[in-house]
Amino acid sequence: MILINLLPYREERRKRRKQAFFAGLGLSFVAGIGIAALGWLMLQSMIEQQRTRNSFLQAQISQLDAQIKDISTLRDEIDALTRRQKAVEALQAERNTPVHLLNELARLTPEGVYLSSIKQAEKSVTLTGLAQTQERVSELMRNASREAQWLERPELAEIKLTNVSTNARDSKRLFDFTLKLNLKGQSPEAGSGAAPGEKKG
Repeated sequence: MILINLLPYREERRKRRKQAFFAGLGLSFVAGIGIAALGWLMLQSMIEQQRTRNSFLQAQISQLDAQIKDISTLRDEIDALTRRQKAVEALQAERNTPVHLLNELARLTPEGVYLSSIKQAEKSVTLTGLAQTQERVSELMRNASREAQWLERPELAEIKLTNVSTNARDSKRLFDFTLKLNLKGQSPEAGSGAAPGEKKG
């Protein structure tokens, strides 16, 4: 009977298996490191892309902020110009008010009424004068209530009988009165020469 010693063969095969195992383990380690490195590189690339996008968005936001600031400045300038325009229109209306007021009083004052004083304080107008009769004062008030385009709300503050000397011998008994009225609200069109209620041609 022939005896064969298989120990060296088994030992060699075990050794080869161990080498193959460690070789596979090494390859796996190297592959893992490669995959990790590739993932890290991809992640860094994505981060860089996101930073680029963020920088672009920040630049666009800065431009929009500048535009919004310009728009806000323009709005302030427009508001300032609008206020100036309204002030000029108000001054224009106020400048023409005395002319309209005198024309109005000349048209409304009936015969037999003589105005001696006209005072204006903002929107209030005070008339003082003489009238032949109380009915003449009433007629002036009615005219101011119904036909006036620039005046409203006439109010008789005082009326009293007085003697007025016309010459050295004669004197007349007249009624001394004080009448208060209000100026109507004026529109920009009023300042350009048209009375309230009138239509421009």
